[in-house]
Amino acid sequence: MMKSLIYNIKLWVVAVSALVATTSCLEKYPDSAILEDKAMLTYDDAEQLVTGIYAMFKSGALHNGYLTLLPDIQADMVYAIDGYSNQYGSFWLWQIRSTTSEVESVYAGLYSVISNCNFFLEKIDGVKANTYDDAKLTSLDYYTGEVYTLRALAYSELLKLYCEAYDPMTAKDKMGVVLRKHYSKAEVAERASLYDSYQFVLEDLAKAEALLNSDYDQYSSDYATKALAEALHARVALYMQDWEEAIKYSTSIIENRVFDLSPANVLYADGQSYFQYMWNYDLATEVIWRVRLTPQSPGAMIGSAFVNFTNDYVNFYPDYVPAQWVLNLYAQNDYRYNAYFYQAQTGYAHGLVWPLLVKYYGNGDFINSYQLYHVSMPKPFRLAEQYLIRAEAYCRKEAPNYSAASADLTTLRESRYASGAGALSVSESNFIQHIAEERVRELYMEGHRLHDIKRWGKLYNEGKGFERTPQSNSLVEGSSIKKSADNYMYVWPIPRHEIEAPGSKVKQNAGY
Repeated sequence: MMKSLIYNIKLWVVAVSALVATTSCLEKYPDSAILEDKAMLTYDDAEQLVTGIYAMFKSGALHNGYLTLLPDIQADMVYAIDGYSNQYGSFWLWQIRSTTSEVESVYAGLYSVISNCNFFLEKIDGVKANTYDDAKLTSLDYYTGEVYTLRALAYSELLKLYCEAYDPMTAKDKMGVVLRKHYSKAEVAERASLYDSYQFVLEDLAKAEALLNSDYDQYSSDYATKALAEALHARVALYMQDWEEAIKYSTSIIENRVFDLSPANVLYADGQSYFQYMWNYDLATEVIWRVRLTPQSPGAMIGSAFVNFTNDYVNFYPDYVPAQWVLNLYAQNDYRYNAYFYQAQTGYAHGLVWPLLVKYYGNGDFINSYQLYHVSMPKPFRLAEQYLIRAEAYCRKEAPNYSAASADLTTLRESRYASGAGALSVSESNFIQHIAEERVRELYMEGHRLHDIKRWGKLYNEGKGFERTPQSNSLVEGSSIKKSADNYMYVWPIPRHEIEAPGSKVKQNAGY
């Protein structure tokens, strides 16, 4: 790798925290503002700032917590257990407000990433002008490509959560996000159109792809590589209903020899398959980018809501357990089931016995050496998703190719099922159901479900969205919720303080 970033250095940027009262996430405030005459003057400064941007993704508000978990908890993937701690309760109960702390924290966290990216991009030309080492100049170009990728990622997450689904026919008339393109230049706090917002993401990705070099692609990368930029491009193209671009970019990743699906039907070590090892030790040939955690800097314990073994180190006290309909999707010879779920009795008075979600039980090295449970490195981009993106795009393009989609789904499933099993054929009448179910099986509790239902609209389940029905020892309140795909709460509210900040022209989403 061109560089080796150090994660335990002192940073100028601070970790993301919830904002207070009326402070706008779009403005620089004392705890997060960078002293412009003190920071990023040299090559080492630039490297440290990039390190700081990566460190921000360890926040529990971003991929190491809310971004990964809340969209699936809000939808139909898990049930709150009777006796739960009320963790993420607002989302489970669909009691989401513009003042909900998680809504504010995600928004603040993403704009903090953007602000730091903007600072880097504003200062990088000055650093390059004072750098005379050719190798360092090459590295600075590469860092710039990384920063463009991370800014595009942050904006794509804002668009996914705080905006309506993209429709090419109406995108110019729908609200997108506030586009902060500069650090020190004053910019009006006003939402751009959905079309312009997505175009800005594409512009960043184009710049990133021009600066990054595929020679530095590697699996389980801690850094933004060209492969990450292309994987994000494929995802964004899918969201934009640009089927040909989605196929183009997902194909680039699928054909990249650096990556390979981690088979669930081939043993790797200690009786674990390659697929199990990916979740137990956060290392795999199909991981395109992971958020690097260390025992010294673990961030949030993403798995605690589903296992919570550390309450007494004897029993499990999960807040949420898998929905029965999800468990029913896995065939007996689908080896993902045993990698994701473990049947156990909970420590609650009612003694519920249920398959618990253990894919985030924790990194085995952290547990064995430090007794540090439920810390798993988030894996926001995996090769498996690229197969699912391409399969869906094949089915939805103007001249559908159901045969190619079937081949992609079969390739993915044959790496997950017992040898000789997993073949799947889709057609015009059933492709969306099969793809929706496969996305649940593969991407369970990785943060995709809410947006999937929203963007599919009437194409999936006739637009009925989902309906929860009570299951064993589930919390009565919330277990019978029914939400059609057009419910306004599939779009999160803009935090109230953004609307009420002095000089703000930011408009609220419908319904809030």
